[in-house]
Amino acid sequence: MAFNLPEVIEILERTPNVLEQYLGGLSSDWLESNEGEGTWNPSQVVGHLIEGEKYNWIPRLELMLSDKSDKRFPVFDRFSHLQQYNEWSIEEKIREFSYLRAKSIKKLKELFKDDTQFEMKGFHPEYGEVKARELISTWAVHDLTHISQITRVLAKRYDEAVGPWKSYLGILKK
Repeated sequence: MAFNLPEVIEILERTPNVLEQYLGGLSSDWLESNEGEGTWNPSQVVGHLIEGEKYNWIPRLELMLSDKSDKRFPVFDRFSHLQQYNEWSIEEKIREFSYLRAKSIKKLKELFKDDTQFEMKGFHPEYGEVKARELISTWAVHDLTHISQITRVLAKRYDEAVGPWKSYLGILKK
């Protein structure tokens, strides 16, 4: 499948609403469940998405499109959210994420004036040279990955409770 910015934006625009509908108003038992030591609960995942909006996607795209000769991305701390947002309710986190995401989408639409810009490059600390279209595509799939993660964590909370029906529930087989 070829890169298509309007399709990517369809996913990026929907993620805040998906999170609001999915997580808003859930009890802490749901929001604090995880898959064991070193894994994230749904509330922490939203914190991670907030950090990405602040320090990852748009800042890296702006660097790629800039006139700077050094296009090395600063390291993104994928775990910084674990020290922040702990006192925030899920509704506060989703509101913040929604606000930041709307700003990001507006900026994304402003940044790209023609298709040649999607081929502009930056330098990722782990992957080396990457293109703007690859980063933008990753952004949408990153959202989908974390929505899937949240779904899996919520389902696993009832892993034993479903009894023999577990054999029909693929999400519980992993």
